[in-house]
Amino acid sequence: MRIIGALRPVIGALVLVVVASGCGGGDTRTATQHAAGGHLTIGIKFDQPGLGLRGRDGSFSGFDIDVARYVSGKLGVSPDRITFKEAPSAQRENLVDSGQVDFVVATYSITDQRKQLVDFAGPYFVAGQSLLVRADNTNVVGPESLQGGKKLCSVKGSTPAQNIQKNFARDVRLQEYDDYSLCVEALKSGIVDAVTTDNIILAGYVAQSPRQLKIVGQPFTTENYGIAVRKGDTTSREKINDAIEAMINDGSWRASLQQNFGTANFPIPAPPQVDRY
Repeated sequence: MRIIGALRPVIGALVLVVVASGCGGGDTRTATQHAAGGHLTIGIKFDQPGLGLRGRDGSFSGFDIDVARYVSGKLGVSPDRITFKEAPSAQRENLVDSGQVDFVVATYSITDQRKQLVDFAGPYFVAGQSLLVRADNTNVVGPESLQGGKKLCSVKGSTPAQNIQKNFARDVRLQEYDDYSLCVEALKSGIVDAVTTDNIILAGYVAQSPRQLKIVGQPFTTENYGIAVRKGDTTSREKINDAIEAMINDGSWRASLQQNFGTANFPIPAPPQVDRY
């Protein structure tokens, strides 16, 4: 009896552990619920000039940042009540699903496969895959010219490099890094012949280094950028859709693109039609 009595505190502790573990992990509140509490955590890219860039002073700038702040404002959250969290391409779904972020604004293309994992508001921009080369390059003019074992760089967790290998140049030599900044540095130093991803991402690097870099050829895919929320969070998705439409209609959408990509001579396309699926 004394042994059983001595074990009671231990058994009680074990029961608490089991119960706690059975409750599930992560924050289950929706983006709308967090916004009602006056704060949002948003997943963005930290390394994409013109889109999502963290400066040396810790500030954030770019079109995706402007979209995130505009949407947050429409949800009732001021810019100083936003926490930006880095969202690498390969981690975006997990960040949303686990509740580490309320939504992701990070050049996130809407696909049927990704719709199985998260819900998307938008699109808020329609991009197209292109190629970035050094300004003095004359032998890469489009995806077909990557034949002959040329070296092509893209980012882990994204699909552009595989798209070229599958559809245009099977013998292209792929080099994958964790972020596009590393790809661009490899391009500038001559380690790779080209970098591939969406044209608006590449335009941001051209805006930074117009004498060193250029975009070649025409876009050869269509990429609909969406804002990802947790699967089933219909209320937040619809509120974000309303905010995207308001940003387009009041001129803020175009003004942001002009401000962030004007030096790259990037042609601003027509605004997209929000998909109310």
